[in-house]
Amino acid sequence: MELQPKLLRVLQEQEFERLGGTRTIRVDVRLVAATNRDLAQMVAEGRYRSDLYYRLNVFPLLLPPLRERPDDIPRLVRHFTQRFARRMGRRIETIPSEVMDALVHYPWQGNIRELQNIVERAVILSPGPSLQVPLGELQPAAAQANEPTAAADHTGRRGEGTHSRRAARYGLGGGGPEGAASRLGLRRSTLQWKMKKLVISRSG
Repeated sequence: MELQPKLLRVLQEQEFERLGGTRTIRVDVRLVAATNRDLAQMVAEGRYRSDLYYRLNVFPLLLPPLRERPDDIPRLVRHFTQRFARRMGRRIETIPSEVMDALVHYPWQGNIRELQNIVERAVILSPGPSLQVPLGELQPAAAQANEPTAAADHTGRRGEGTHSRRAARYGLGGGGPEGAASRLGLRRSTLQWKMKKLVISRSG
């Protein structure tokens, strides 16, 4: 809250002083802002200045969450797949229909960032030219979408355990290019720490 009047002044008066400075500096800027929060509700709750909200709310573009735009998901999946494949020097040529169908029907509580992370991990783990997504991991996440937040630590540890047990089945492989740590995008020491914390042996 204490920073909002300063931002408002820059937008309204187009001027500011540097920290510790005494000279007023004029600026000519255009601001594009984005948020995933309900600012109108925050204004009603007294957690956001109404004058700043109305100053920002000149030309709003409301974008529905990803789960309400299922037609966009296939294009985004293909985009991220090719993007990460190029970055990693991989060739992913096909996306199985059952994989795409599961991704389209997933609730995506984390929106596009969650989709991006899942596709990146799938590119890392796919052994061949076909994108492989662990479909079993998507189903529990969809079922847990409406669970109380108090269960987050439990489900997070359970997911972490599943992830690390899969790594144990791959074998640490000395941390080389074919090792589990490399395939999962983790440091070898990080993977060993997770396995030790969760009491997981290399044999799984």
